[in-house]
Amino acid sequence: MDNITHSVVGLGIGALIDRSLPAEPDTARERTRQRMLLTIGCLASNFPDLDLLYTRILPAPLGYLLHHRGHTHTLLAGLGEVALLLALVWLLWPNARRLLQVSTTARWGAVIAACAGLLLHLSMDGMNVYGVHPFWPWNKHWYYGDLVFIVEPVFWFAFGAPLAAIVPRPRLRWLFLGLMVLIPVAATLLGFLQWGSLAGLLALGLVLAWVTRHAHERHGARGRLALAAGLVVSLAFVGVQAVALQQARAVLADAVRTLDPGEQLVDTALSAYPANPLCWAFVTVARNAAGGTYHLRRGLLSVAPGFDPVKSCPAPIAGRAPEDATAQLAWLADRRESLAELRDLAFQDCHVNAWLRFARAPSIAGGLATDVRWGPSGSWNFSTMEIAAQAGLPCPHTVPDWTYPRADLLETK
Repeated sequence: MDNITHSVVGLGIGALIDRSLPAEPDTARERTRQRMLLTIGCLASNFPDLDLLYTRILPAPLGYLLHHRGHTHTLLAGLGEVALLLALVWLLWPNARRLLQVSTTARWGAVIAACAGLLLHLSMDGMNVYGVHPFWPWNKHWYYGDLVFIVEPVFWFAFGAPLAAIVPRPRLRWLFLGLMVLIPVAATLLGFLQWGSLAGLLALGLVLAWVTRHAHERHGARGRLALAAGLVVSLAFVGVQAVALQQARAVLADAVRTLDPGEQLVDTALSAYPANPLCWAFVTVARNAAGGTYHLRRGLLSVAPGFDPVKSCPAPIAGRAPEDATAQLAWLADRRESLAELRDLAFQDCHVNAWLRFARAPSIAGGLATDVRWGPSGSWNFSTMEIAAQAGLPCPHTVPDWTYPRADLLETK
């Protein structure tokens, strides 16, 4: 997920934890605890992305592909990140240190907020098409949720609206609420959101903001109803996405089987649209062992074609459906590549071998190694590596031992 989403969710969880704990005996300590738990929740929800500081350890694009969402995005490293964050709070924040020395409740709150923020980061990153491998070193496989878009405004509104509504200064409160409205409105005008998605987001934000202010007036600063409701809404949204995802997988499996009964579908990478469980972009990876090829198809899908046909899905996200698209399915690109060529490169070119520890939908067309999740074969995106340009370079020596996502094509374990 993007770091704005991580930050808003971390702040919301920190606030929810603070309001769920018994109050401190005086106002000053209560204010310090609130600030501390919000800060810890926000920082913990971003801490795993510290790996961006050392992605240059390998030449582009390998450094980013292999080390971002790398070791810092594992449960083992998370223990150290929690300890580091709490140590920094203790050393650099005198008021928080004094509070932690005398308040058992504050100490438990700090640990819970740090652990919750870290687990949320790993979980939210694992929900999109990019993937994570949280169980390293015991399990080195990538895990892909394929559930939510990498920038998901539902989470902004679910946690951001209650947070903005409890800002004590009216001008600052209205500034935050205004930004929450303006950003999705701009995204809709630019074509990234459908108008129905915008209406749903604004309705969600309005309800949660009203509940927050109403609860604040009745129960004071300890009210937590809207924050808890935001958490429930987020979980419910993920549940709806999961149901739509399974339907999309079934439709695509049938479609690929109909197009070529001789192929074996080995993977379907799906990317959701923001605030929209009906529209999906996809890449299918199929293998034809008899022909010695593998087949990459890119396209768009609507799981409710009668209500939201695929041509209505926002074009700037993954492309526009062609004129011959059905209401449910649009094919954007189609390419067969050689299994023998892929395997030869994998075991003769150390740079391609390293790249294949990331690529879920690998294409080696036109001398470019490209993961088709982010663009057609032969195109440039952040995953693209020029194969010939790496030939004279020494082999990379800091390659993590992630399992090859396409071990099923390389015939490795």
